[in-house]
Amino acid sequence: MTEKQAMIGAVVGVALVGGIGGWMFTAPYLGNTGLSRTPGVIIGGTETPAPDDFTPLNDLEGPVMMKLAGFPPFVVYLSYVGTPEMVITATRPDGGYWAERVRTGSGDGWLRFAGETYPMRATEVIGDARIPYLEQWSGRSGMPMDTPVGGPDPLRDWEVFLWRAR
Repeated sequence: MTEKQAMIGAVVGVALVGGIGGWMFTAPYLGNTGLSRTPGVIIGGTETPAPDDFTPLNDLEGPVMMKLAGFPPFVVYLSYVGTPEMVITATRPDGGYWAERVRTGSGDGWLRFAGETYPMRATEVIGDARIPYLEQWSGRSGMPMDTPVGGPDPLRDWEVFLWRAR
């Protein structure tokens, strides 16, 4: 290997490490004003026991960060509504990766609200049992039940996941 090839290899290696490191610390992107479907790997925050009542979390601005247990690490932003017993999240019925991981795995993960990260477990609600939870989620998010949101699917058709402390 020539000295020039070694130098090019080193530059490419540094660029790859820098790019991957930058992605790990900024995806989901910082300064989020909407929901990102670009996953990150670091959730941050201080791991804290989950509260007895999740309702006060509704007073916080913006989405929640969610990380699923297992490999690969996976962190995304979600909209939510807190209730006394749990946190309700919803997602489009488009075969999204995180929803599939909940279905096929344990559902273990973490939710980060502001600087606190809670160990939680997600379970999916299916069929018409989803509707009361979607109505609560709709009330907080302001998204109407019968209007397509973020694609061709109305909120009424979205998938619902309930998160409880583990």
